[in-house]
Amino acid sequence: MKKYFIAGILVWAPVAITVWVISWGLGVLDSIFGSVMMAIISVSPGEFSPDLKHFREIPAIGVLIVIGVIMVTGFVAIIFAGQWWLRVWDKLVNRIPIVRSIYSSVKQVSSTLFSGSGQAFRKALLIRYPHPNSWAIAFQTGTPAAEISSKVGDDYVNVFLPTTPNPTSGFFMIVPRSSVIELDMTVEEALKHIVSMGSVPPGVRTNASTLIKK
Repeated sequence: MKKYFIAGILVWAPVAITVWVISWGLGVLDSIFGSVMMAIISVSPGEFSPDLKHFREIPAIGVLIVIGVIMVTGFVAIIFAGQWWLRVWDKLVNRIPIVRSIYSSVKQVSSTLFSGSGQAFRKALLIRYPHPNSWAIAFQTGTPAAEISSKVGDDYVNVFLPTTPNPTSGFFMIVPRSSVIELDMTVEEALKHIVSMGSVPPGVRTNASTLIKK
């Protein structure tokens, strides 16, 4: 009975967590559109308010509109006129004292992560942490800034050490290149290994049926 119960958990736990994550993401997108719609409804003439409320109640309409806005924005950003407007927007935002720091940082991180030519999360590494006699899996995120390299030397790399089982938080460290070991496993396999707290080896797929057979 214990074996079948654990096998059932292995079947339903991934499904439940996946549905929860997707539902959360769709809810965030829908709430963005909902806030905009509520603002439009509040300032729209009375005869249009009922129609806008009915439009807002269409299932998943917020998600579809947000995705559409993102696609249109991407198309406009690629063409020449869109690039000109982006430069004007960047200049405007960079004049606001506090906002410019947040905006520029997020923009640089996004460009690095989503750029095909970027170095972020291209390699899985082994580093010594938290003491010289233990190892942890980390990801190379690039090379140190010029000022840091001038003070510590050129033979260093930037790494991100994720926490377990939540890899979205972690530590940023600058470590000597000679003290890291590059792994052959992919970044996805390394993430699975970290999230599973080392219980799922890279390249191995486990499911409920194999557990029942055991």
